[in-house]
Amino acid sequence: MPRAQEAMRGIVILRRVLATIPLMLGVAVVVFVIMRAIPGDPVDIIIGQGGTATQQELDLLRREFHLDRPLHEQLMLFLGDLSRGDLGLSFVKRRPVASILLEALPATIELAMASLFLSVLFGIPLGIYAAVRQSSLVDRISMAGAFLGISMPPFWLGIVAILLLSVRLGWFPTSGRVSLGVLLEPVTGFYLLDSVLTGNWAALWDVLRHLFLPALTLSVGIMAVVARVMRSSMIEVLRENYVTTARAKGLHERTVVLRHALRNALIPTITVVGLQMGVLLGGNMVVETVFGWPGMGRLVVAAIFSRDYPVIQGGVMLYTFIFVIVNLMVDVLYTYINPRVQL
Repeated sequence: MPRAQEAMRGIVILRRVLATIPLMLGVAVVVFVIMRAIPGDPVDIIIGQGGTATQQELDLLRREFHLDRPLHEQLMLFLGDLSRGDLGLSFVKRRPVASILLEALPATIELAMASLFLSVLFGIPLGIYAAVRQSSLVDRISMAGAFLGISMPPFWLGIVAILLLSVRLGWFPTSGRVSLGVLLEPVTGFYLLDSVLTGNWAALWDVLRHLFLPALTLSVGIMAVVARVMRSSMIEVLRENYVTTARAKGLHERTVVLRHALRNALIPTITVVGLQMGVLLGGNMVVETVFGWPGMGRLVVAAIFSRDYPVIQGGVMLYTFIFVIVNLMVDVLYTYINPRVQL
């Protein structure tokens, strides 16, 4: 029976993954149309307003980018390349978009995972403690802090963190992933992992110092949301009959909370954490720009300003794919936490 369940789960997962193909295609078409509806000619931006290029050179560049063709022909060319797995060439960098995105992706994933780690590390215990000590001073202070964390915009918090912790106190760097004088041999593109794999502990410490401020800035709002949802879910579960029965059996309060109540209370929290992955991917555009973090967010923002259509289209499609896969992983995790939940 368990093997049959695992096989059925695998089939459902495969169907869900295949369902992302039309979704990503729809996203690509929408982004394609919207970007070309925004005022601003990529050729004029690349050459520069008032540049020395002749009209013939401008026309040649538009022809190279297929911008001289009607919109429907440009769309057909784009979809044809996409069907072959080709995201096109960057207008600005003149390199394949896929290679540009793959270079920036590890930095974004590293920042998102660090932010998610901080959010879960502090948000879940804070929510549990606030629920157990409901209406206490600690509960009120923690929930007030959660409200404050939700209300602070990341760009403002990032600037304040840089001014206070970097400029004034000098504890952390202001930008980048690693200092210029630190030698780090690239292996995977994930600097934390590369530092460990190569045994470069000096680089590991430097990478952690660069990562902490942007990760903290990105995690504060999510941490607040996780804490509030965890508290609300935990309060509801602690009132259930099976929890009352566990207490009546004389079990220690820690055992009742962590073993009996926590497992069911985690399900709504996991949902929120999965949905917040979209915030991590979307919000990192602001945070990466503030901290000069060389990830996908900063790359896409620069591409928007320069009207680099292929990079924008590829970046949005990659964001969509990651978001869908993360939500699928959350759904699969449900079935292991609570076997009664089905995909």
